Amino acid sequence: MTSTLQPAGATEAVKRPGRWLALSVLVLAVLLVAVDATVLGLATPYISEDLNPSGTQLLWIGDVYSFVIAGLLVSMGSLGDRIGRKRILLVGATAFGAVSVLNAYAATPELMILARALLGVAGATLMPATLALIRNIFHDSRERSLAIGIWGATASAGTAVGPITGGFLLEHFWWGSVFLINLPVMAVLVLVGVKMLPESRNPNPGPWDLRSVLLSLLGMIGVVYAVKETASHGFTWPVLAVGLLGAAALYGFVHRQLTMPVPLLDMRLFRSRGFSGAVLADLLTVLGMSGLVFFLSQYLQLVQGRRPFEAGLAEAPAAVGAVAAGLVAGRAARRFSVRTVVSGGLAAVGLALAALTLLGRSTGYPVLGAVLLVVGIGAGFSFTVTADVILSSVPKDQAGAASAVSETAYELGAALGIAVLGSIVTGVYRGFPSPAGTPAAAHESLGGAMEAAQGLPADKAQALLDSAREAFVNGLSMASGVGAAVLLTASAVAWLLLRDQRLGS
Repeated sequence: MTSTLQPAGATEAVKRPGRWLALSVLVLAVLLVAVDATVLGLATPYISEDLNPSGTQLLWIGDVYSFVIAGLLVSMGSLGDRIGRKRILLVGATAFGAVSVLNAYAATPELMILARALLGVAGATLMPATLALIRNIFHDSRERSLAIGIWGATASAGTAVGPITGGFLLEHFWWGSVFLINLPVMAVLVLVGVKMLPESRNPNPGPWDLRSVLLSLLGMIGVVYAVKETASHGFTWPVLAVGLLGAAALYGFVHRQLTMPVPLLDMRLFRSRGFSGAVLADLLTVLGMSGLVFFLSQYLQLVQGRRPFEAGLAEAPAAVGAVAAGLVAGRAARRFSVRTVVSGGLAAVGLALAALTLLGRSTGYPVLGAVLLVVGIGAGFSFTVTADVILSSVPKDQAGAASAVSETAYELGAALGIAVLGSIVTGVYRGFPSPAGTPAAAHESLGGAMEAAQGLPADKAQALLDSAREAFVNGLSMASGVGAAVLLTASAVAWLLLRDQRLGS
């Protein structure tokens, strides 16, 4: 099939109805990643009970995927620009499905962490390729805005489909089944994508520099690891050394990109205030929200006693709001302004998170549902418009690298959010008073406390559970307050840096 980078192909692509069928294949890839991210949170209590991870191991299971994917996104996006975005998408989707099987049958915490890391390697190929292909398939800016809205809405729908489907599976099968649902989605994506997706690549890509790849990976993992460990266990010299090594690797990466004739990532992209502002807004937004996403499923199940399927349905308002907002975000940004829509959306999310500081063990669902709906609407407006700004700010030839920067901000924000906000929850939780004879594992996680209670007399078990649940809620409330502050800061940053930014007409 003719590359969409060719002028004739570009004209043809604008008129060809097949571009919308091609989009349906791309959103399947987005659905694959979104479902996987959300079912993990729902399955965490079951993984904790079955594999008996420590509190630190549980956090690693939650965020190692983001660590690896953040370190490889730029490299994989650039690789797609070179060897073909369709090719890397289909290879990555096949690998994602295969590694999902390893996740499903992991028998130890260490194997689960390794499986999540390998899933991050495969996942790093998917998201940049989907956005880059949208940039090259849709040349009309209004159609591209709608396509990005559908792309973002599908990701949001995945956050609802994942918990609901995962909840059903968890009530009828073992926890590994939530990973096996990736297989049919992957199969459809590959079989249909081979026929429907056009290939596109940078016609003058330059070499794929392995040294840059290693510097990017080592730098991201080193810095994020240092932040995570410091937040969890306080300052130590070995952790500082790892952080400094990571920072040095990132410095080396940037310096190398500035001196290479054809860099892996063109650092000049950041000279655009709109590009830099959108990337920073995404990073801060995900950082502030990720703690809520990771721990809310545990709150609904282990604190309020909801069944997995019911907990999945309870999280649906966030996805509904995000889908609705994503589909109209481009139109709203043209009618008002980019910075009004992005900044306003982020402020709404910040205020919703602030309301969760009042969270209690018996908080009614109308309050939770309303908060989740506002979070979804605000995030849907913001993420859709910032994705459009990022893609519109770069030439088509660099769409893969630019998309990778956008996704790196997202994944880095998720990793930092789980590390920092998750560590706040864990730190507050560990200090709860417990009855004499309580196993140490009860202070590692709420799932550990639930399991420990089964071996205690009824009165001690109830006292342990009441104390543990109260401590968990206190930690979640504190993390929500920190998240609210981060989101309001992101709103201010977006207002300043996205001034005069416009979407294409």
